[in-house]
Amino acid sequence: MASPATFLALMTPGVAIIAAFFLIPLFLVAIKVTDGPDGWATYLVILTNGRYLESLIQTLVMSAGVTVVALILCGVVGMFLVRNQFAGRSILIGLLTLPLSFPGTVVGFMVIMLAGRQGVIGGISNALTGEKIVFAYDIAGLFIGYLYFSIPRVILAVMASAEKLDPQLEEAARSLGAPRWRVVRDVILPGLMPGLISSGAICFATAMGAFGTAFTLATDIDVLPMVIYTEFTRNANIAVAAALSIALGAITWMCLSAVRFFVGESADVTTRGGA
Repeated sequence: MASPATFLALMTPGVAIIAAFFLIPLFLVAIKVTDGPDGWATYLVILTNGRYLESLIQTLVMSAGVTVVALILCGVVGMFLVRNQFAGRSILIGLLTLPLSFPGTVVGFMVIMLAGRQGVIGGISNALTGEKIVFAYDIAGLFIGYLYFSIPRVILAVMASAEKLDPQLEEAARSLGAPRWRVVRDVILPGLMPGLISSGAICFATAMGAFGTAFTLATDIDVLPMVIYTEFTRNANIAVAAALSIALGAITWMCLSAVRFFVGESADVTTRGGA
């Protein structure tokens, strides 16, 4: 065991980083709420103001939708990539994980090139029907952008979980007469569940707080990060912006904490069952 002096020396850098980049800024943001005319009651603005509440609901629904779609797509594709070897497999995996290297503004620009006023979809629809289909600047375009940069985060976790699955369990289930859907439900999904839950939480939290893509596409989009930006920069309403920021952070933190709890519980159950 390390001596007290060594322990203190090793802990000091970590504590300093947490204090400088998390605790102190969080404290300063929290107390900024009291500068508003309503004081601490400003924290309730997200529930009492219709625009803020609608923005929160829209952000929650969109983030949940992105998470569900990403989990379904990546669950299928991840299992396929793990179970099959073919020419170009590594290239395909590289392309699927490429969005990790793109900032949100680049993702937003790519959505504009796809579904913007001069985008590919608009050009094709105009040639076929005489009308341009443009959805890059509303919630559908933001959904595609968030899904695009969520796929790498989910598929890597799914593939890691899929590699740990024992094919013999599936073979045993089939030999006992279980149809394919029962094998998927009772064998494959439970094995993938820790990876699905943890990656889904990261996907949800990222979509809740992502700003760059929303800023690039922000024409008819009213998600919570954009509302915070507007209140802070354009309206100089720092107290409300701080309250909304704390609310957004608290919701995301509760989501991640719940996932850590349930993943830990499922891991304990799996361990006890295996024993």
